[in-house]
Amino acid sequence: MKNPELVETAYALARKQFDLPELPEQFDEDRAVKIIAKAVGELLNRDLEKLLQICYRIDLSEQRLKEILHESAPDQVAEDLAKALWERQKQKAEIWKRYS
Repeated sequence: MKNPELVETAYALARKQFDLPELPEQFDEDRAVKIIAKAVGELLNRDLEKLLQICYRIDLSEQRLKEILHESAPDQVAEDLAKALWERQKQKAEIWKRYS
């Protein structure tokens, strides 16, 4: 996603769900995924129910969620889930832009 406005919108959506920090000055998609992965990792360890609720609100498919939880290496689950959530947030940002 090259459009910085859509990246910012996608991050704003994720920020609201995960209570993430403000956009860093040197912001890019890799950094967004790392920030989200950290939040996902914390929730995996402390509050799985809340993480599942967030996945539901973001509208990550149940099939994709199960795939990540069951097939990703244990040390990759947070990052893989963060990438999937980020991709879903970008899709939502694109749809909102298209229809607003």
